[in-house]
Amino acid sequence: MKRALALLALLAGWLLVSATPASAHVEIVSSAPGDGARLSAAPSLVSVTLSENVGIQPGSIKVVDLGGRQVDSGPVFQPGDVAEQVAVRLRPGLPDGSYLVEYAFVSADSHPVRGTFAFVVGTGPLVTSAGAVSAATGTDAAVSTLSTAVRWLAYLGVVLLGGLAFVLLCRPAARTDPRARRLLHWGAGLVAVTTVATFVLQGPYAAGRNLEAVFDTGLLADTWRVAYGKLLLLRLAGVGALAVLLPGLLRPRLPDRLRARYENLAIVSGFVVLLTFSATGHPVTDPIMFVSITADLVHFGAIALWAGGLTQLALTLYRPLPGEDPVPVAARFSRLAAGSVGAIALSGAVLAVRIMPSLSTLWSTEFGLLVLLKLAGFAALLAVASRSRRAVHEGLTGTRGAGATKTASLHRLRVAVTVEVLLSAVVLALAALLTVTPPGG
Repeated sequence: MKRALALLALLAGWLLVSATPASAHVEIVSSAPGDGARLSAAPSLVSVTLSENVGIQPGSIKVVDLGGRQVDSGPVFQPGDVAEQVAVRLRPGLPDGSYLVEYAFVSADSHPVRGTFAFVVGTGPLVTSAGAVSAATGTDAAVSTLSTAVRWLAYLGVVLLGGLAFVLLCRPAARTDPRARRLLHWGAGLVAVTTVATFVLQGPYAAGRNLEAVFDTGLLADTWRVAYGKLLLLRLAGVGALAVLLPGLLRPRLPDRLRARYENLAIVSGFVVLLTFSATGHPVTDPIMFVSITADLVHFGAIALWAGGLTQLALTLYRPLPGEDPVPVAARFSRLAAGSVGAIALSGAVLAVRIMPSLSTLWSTEFGLLVLLKLAGFAALLAVASRSRRAVHEGLTGTRGAGATKTASLHRLRVAVTVEVLLSAVVLALAALLTVTPPGG
């Protein structure tokens, strides 16, 4: 463990020196007309150049006059060859006066970015977002809270599905244990339900609307048109494939060739599910996207294997099958957990360096505070896991006696694993909060 921590510290230091910090969410680089511009005649269109290509998002630009009446005409489009530039046409013959441009874009990592700028035609006063015309630039608190809760439940679902590796590699007897099978099916169901919930919540979340707008067909269509909506549907297809494969994977007697085919398909389906999480989060803001997305895939996948295995191990320790010895199961999982912990630490270091704009982000922003809390939770998990490992290698293996000693060690292991499961749930909650918090603030 000490060697692993020393290697991690060395790698983190090297990355801090050599890595190029990732950008934050999408930003307005320029606009035409510019903010505060005074024009002699009304323009034919209003264009905005963004810091990243977010595609053509319907309804992302709206222009209103002093009375709050919408004066743009037609859909949002790309006026030229610059992929980051989008525009909307204005109605012909607009009279002199102040006009407010309200924009609402969804960045590549699924976060809404809203704001306003103003221009005036003629000699009248300039009305800004602080004036008579008000732009809805905030996210509804109830929608935001519910979206974060849904993300947390989605992570829990993936973790429960990650217990499949424990069943296949550490406890083959679990294939006939209805409780172990139930956990896997609950995981698939949670991922499916939260994917649908995320899809219907994304429209109100991005548009700043309240919960009453979750079934607004226009917002649902907007979500379907953007990459985020399509990735959610891909996630639904991936978890659906896993749900179909589960009965075959859990059959006690299956020809080796057919079992290998089922396992390969499950690996591909699981990879697709994990990819849809990584491709809709902060890693996509990295200029070298491949590095961050790969690190996030490893990070989340290792967490799912470890925490999912812990959940299944807790079930094994508290409710073993008749005549089942949990000792070899715990010993096999100990080796799997050690590899997962190493992968989590290394990939987490890469992610932190690539996503955070600077080292000072750790102590100067909400995102940095959440990262520190997550690190503290991970450190606590390692400490408890060390206790579990000692229980496995000392008392349970029979090297220090049997009877009362083994019973006491088994009790220690049960308590330690229970604490690990609870801490994992807290760490997942912090991860859910991180996904909705901008790295830059």
